[in-house]
Amino acid sequence: MGTDGDLVAARFARGSRCFAVWIDGGVGGYGWLSTTPEWIGELQLEIRPRPGEGYIWNCATVDEHRRKGIFRSLLVGISQIARNEGLKRLWIGSVAIPAEKVVEPSGFRPALRFTSLTLGGLHLMRVTPASDTALAREAITRVGMNAGVRLRLSHFRRH
Repeated sequence: MGTDGDLVAARFARGSRCFAVWIDGGVGGYGWLSTTPEWIGELQLEIRPRPGEGYIWNCATVDEHRRKGIFRSLLVGISQIARNEGLKRLWIGSVAIPAEKVVEPSGFRPALRFTSLTLGGLHLMRVTPASDTALAREAITRVGMNAGVRLRLSHFRRH
């Protein structure tokens, strides 16, 4: 969990679940699944999945296992478990350019595109809907922010 290791107990306490890909007896990658509100640190906003939905977040691949399909395996595995447990929709955000190539082939569709910059204590964010307007409207209700540009004070929160 790197620098977030001290947050694991609190994440479990609020109902978040951690999934891992094991390689030769060690962790090759991990990711979290929440069905309750979760802070999206990179965007400085909260996502609020509705009943029957989940949010996949904080996925990471151990450096020595990059480019081996770990992230794809993780997404597919979490998605299958979530579906088997009755979740009908999963949300995910991606800010790592190489990882974004795996998200759509793993069954996810773009809903919103975020561009953000934090500088001098201010957070500037632009939200653009993806081509599926119905899905974009649903996503907007989950993050509580309309399409457009927003400037506000930066708000860092470890979660």
